[in-house]
Amino acid sequence: MTDRGEGHPVLRLEGLRKVFSGHLGIGKRAAVDGIDLEIRKGEVFGLLGPNGAGKTTTLKMMLGLLRPTAGKVLLFGRPPSDPEARAGLGFLPEHPYFYDYLTAEEILDLYGRLRGMPAAARRTRIPAILAKVGLTGSTDVALRKLSKGTIQRLGLAQAILHDPDLLILDEPMSGLDPIGRREVRDLILAEKAAGKTIFFSSHILTDAEMLCDRVGIVVGGKLSSTGSLDEMIGREVRWFEVSVAGDPAGLPGEALSHAGGESLLRVPDVEALTRLLAAVQRVGGQVTSIWPRRRTLEDIFLEEVGKTRGEGGAAWKP
Repeated sequence: MTDRGEGHPVLRLEGLRKVFSGHLGIGKRAAVDGIDLEIRKGEVFGLLGPNGAGKTTTLKMMLGLLRPTAGKVLLFGRPPSDPEARAGLGFLPEHPYFYDYLTAEEILDLYGRLRGMPAAARRTRIPAILAKVGLTGSTDVALRKLSKGTIQRLGLAQAILHDPDLLILDEPMSGLDPIGRREVRDLILAEKAAGKTIFFSSHILTDAEMLCDRVGIVVGGKLSSTGSLDEMIGREVRWFEVSVAGDPAGLPGEALSHAGGESLLRVPDVEALTRLLAAVQRVGGQVTSIWPRRRTLEDIFLEEVGKTRGEGGAAWKP
């Protein structure tokens, strides 16, 4: 697929806002409240936030499924309603629904037709995509017999079937077991390696740390912080956790646990770590592991959510 919107960001949100009326039209609530964001070509961006923070509403406005109350969305420099912009877009909803009496091959053929792909292109592209997502052996099995992880891979298959430049994925790992999450992560990384731009929403922070070049944290409809993981997390070691075989009595450091003949201790810095190692050597003990603990994405996430809750939390829903 040829590049679109040359000279423009792949995706740009400017003052994006969506207000919904309350029950029976009484009162109003801002689900998204003034988001500004720019996504660069070839990056993986994660929009993170607790449930009800406004992630899915933001994605729906990006896709043109919801009209913003204020602000605008630009895909490849064009509005989401522009056919050329939409042609470069692939989307995976949080809960993909397919006709479960069809097979994976039949579903992709249906989506290929809806995309306007010629029959010859579908005949060559569909087997290649099924192989790419690991579904070659499921081509003649009705979807009702497939696992959730397999359906999620099929959802990704339909999103990349037409070779889009931008993939928008809503909670792509939600509800999957560890194997399913790893499979979906691997597929996302393969698309990144192919030069695609990927925007996904999630509340699973470990997946975001593994996949993202940049992240944004949205709480109460507002983008509270954004940046690369290195910028946000940093490399500073906050403390060291040391596992020692034997009794921790008399050793410097804070004892965190003791089980199976091993003790876990915490020390605040390199100097304290040096003292602890010397003390272990003096008593004839053995250090089995040392973990430098740095700030994590979870720490930042909880801090941002805590700020909003501390200000009253009216816009935040757990």
